[in-house]
Amino acid sequence: MHPHADQLWKGPRWTLSVLLAALGMLGPFAIDTYLPAFAGIAADLNATPLQIQQTLSAYLFAFAFMSLFHGSLSDSLGRRPVVLTGIAVFTLASVGCALSTSIGQLVFFRALQGLSTGAGIVVSRAVIRDIYPPADAQRVMSQVTLFFGVAPAIAPIVGGFLFVHIGWHAVFWFLAGVGVVLGLANWFLLPETLHASQRQPFAFKPLLKGYVQMGSSPRFLLLALASGVPFNGMFLYVLSAPTFLGEHLHLAPTQFFWFFVCTISGIMGGAFISGRLAGRIAPERQIRLGFTVMLAVSVLNLIANLLFVPHVGWALFPIGLYALGWALMTPVVTLMVLDLYPERRGMAASMQAFIGAASNGFVAGVISPLVMHNAVSLAVSCLLMMLVGLFAWGGLQRSAAPSALH
Repeated sequence: MHPHADQLWKGPRWTLSVLLAALGMLGPFAIDTYLPAFAGIAADLNATPLQIQQTLSAYLFAFAFMSLFHGSLSDSLGRRPVVLTGIAVFTLASVGCALSTSIGQLVFFRALQGLSTGAGIVVSRAVIRDIYPPADAQRVMSQVTLFFGVAPAIAPIVGGFLFVHIGWHAVFWFLAGVGVVLGLANWFLLPETLHASQRQPFAFKPLLKGYVQMGSSPRFLLLALASGVPFNGMFLYVLSAPTFLGEHLHLAPTQFFWFFVCTISGIMGGAFISGRLAGRIAPERQIRLGFTVMLAVSVLNLIANLLFVPHVGWALFPIGLYALGWALMTPVVTLMVLDLYPERRGMAASMQAFIGAASNGFVAGVISPLVMHNAVSLAVSCLLMMLVGLFAWGGLQRSAAPSALH
């Protein structure tokens, strides 16, 4: 922690949570806002569905790649410079997307967006632990997750409105405007939370040693898998939303918001409960509770899809409950990851984000196109992704290592 942590943020704790959540929301906004405009972009740029999918895959894989470095750079240069530079590049990339006249240009600028947006979500995690001790950090992390959960619900509604009334270019001009506002807010409000005495040397050998140390640590890898992969059980349905909602549940595009309301309600509910439980029950117990919810819901969802034709009357609730279980456990696991290497929290956040983002990109580019047209396949894939995280957590527990939060 910063030696003068109590002096860095004078306002209420929730106001810092809002600022950090806004940083984390930039990534989901860059994905979800333009999804409703896929058809319009394809028609205007004369692009195939595969080429349009590449605009998403390019973003996700660029996000995953650069996530390896945002945190490490912040360990050496400070948190503020990395965050502000990332926002500036994102804003310029959004302008480039808005001005694109070919699918190749759009793919390039989408990749540039992906290279930049990870700065906010990676560095914000390190900022929280720089300022707060474990129990308070869990409460703030839960608040960030709660506010962060609003993004996927708002983004498609905003994107759909802009696309219908103005055109797909307006979606990216909107994202550029978000970048400007967020950049100004962080310029004036975000403190530098990494003390000068805690900065790591910006040199190749120490950086490589840190990456090798984390990448070869079974405990670190298991924690990163436990936090990153289960998210895709929910993310798969978000990526498959047009097919899942339109073909399987027969909803009109104007009714899609019910899906996002249900999902985000689950995230916000789980985050709220997580914050209330901070310091009251053991971290391991809270994580087990989250996995229990996800496992039970995933199994019931699969059984329901095997026995019944998917119907909006029941098919959305399992996804919302799954999201609740995920949000209940993920703030705790994230803090465990950060506390494994307190001298390199930025790098730890980077490695964790890379594992999560790489799995997101694989699900978006490979899994979702294969299973989206079959409700049972969606349910099976959701269960399998949750089991990866559950087995990772079980392997960690079998090692009998003490909790990093104790």
